[in-house]
Amino acid sequence: MATLNAMERPRNSSHEPQAHAEGSVARSIEDQTAKLPSDAFLWSALSAMGVALVLQLTGKKEESLFVGQWAAPFLILGVYNKLVKVAGSDRVRA
Repeated sequence: MATLNAMERPRNSSHEPQAHAEGSVARSIEDQTAKLPSDAFLWSALSAMGVALVLQLTGKKEESLFVGQWAAPFLILGVYNKLVKVAGSDRVRA
């Protein structure tokens, strides 16, 4: 039975990122989003939930649902932003 460490890492891999071809569009997006603090995405998600709550309380149900759905994409973008900063292609320049 394989150990957990053997299953986590592919063979012939090191702890550092491997050089790979990153598209110019992805690289330019990562360069711009890496400038944003991670808190910006969290505050955006919380703000969307707050605005949705206010809209719900004022009886604007459709608008509330629309704005409330923004929270998840903001949080996903925050995770992407953090991954780019920690282990993204910006650590490896081809």
